Amino acid sequence: MTSSGAPVGNQPEQLRPTGLGAATQLDDLSKAIIKELQEDGRRSYSAIAKTVGLSEAAVRQRVQRLIETEVMQIVAVTDPIQLGFARQALIGIRATGDTTKLAQQLAAIPAIDYVVLTAGTFDVIAELVCKDDGDLLDLLNLEIRALPGVLSTETLVYLKLVKQQYNWGVK
Repeated sequence: MTSSGAPVGNQPEQLRPTGLGAATQLDDLSKAIIKELQEDGRRSYSAIAKTVGLSEAAVRQRVQRLIETEVMQIVAVTDPIQLGFARQALIGIRATGDTTKLAQQLAAIPAIDYVVLTAGTFDVIAELVCKDDGDLLDLLNLEIRALPGVLSTETLVYLKLVKQQYNWGVK
């Protein structure tokens, strides 16, 4: 762990498979509930119930089922800058060997909040949030590049966040 002290409570410790297999089949009511929560994650069950035409208890049960089946999560999205984390970056990683194992090792690093296996120039891409450039350098040299299988890295430092969106709807 670096001195960045990046928060770890808001992301899973292990990889969640995505893009594998068929999408979960959702009925129109579940889709409507998801849409309501995408617009406002703090919307009350009673307000959602009025909008979608179910009882508050039925909405609560459906939301719990959607969370348990990992169709959705409800989290607070924070601004890292406001919390004292001045440096965000994507790290493109070229690797050899088992990239799934490498991705799991990256996911265990507290300052890394997002890890994906990719096709193309990089085998793995990780997003990180840290206090400053010194912490970024420590993360790269002491943790990321030190992992077995890492051949090279390319760091893409964020200059300005232009758009961040989580309400992409449901199909």
